[in-house]
Amino acid sequence: MESIAAYLKELLYPIAEFSASILELIGIVIIIVGSFRALILLIKRMIEKKPFHVATDLGKALSLALEFKMGAEIIKTVIIHNLEELAILGIVIVIRALLAFLVHWEMHLDEKTEKKAIEEKE
Repeated sequence: MESIAAYLKELLYPIAEFSASILELIGIVIIIVGSFRALILLIKRMIEKKPFHVATDLGKALSLALEFKMGAEIIKTVIIHNLEELAILGIVIVIRALLAFLVHWEMHLDEKTEKKAIEEKE
């Protein structure tokens, strides 16, 4: 029975490491693409002299990226070797969760501000 558990452990570690790396990479790509998209939108709106609320679009990209990065951190819990690594991983997860909360909160405030500005124009 121990040999099966050891075999599964040997099989699971590389899969978990690879999966976590892929999720981290996806998060990075989303941040880069979302940032460039927000920058292009900002420049376009400035040239057209239209009001711009780029923070909401960028916030959505950051929020999605953080979800992928949180997924990677959760997978990394499988490959923890000692309590020190677990503590570090726990701190990273808490920080990323707080960042995700702050991004969602800021997006919510921006959406409220945008709706209020639209209502005042009407």
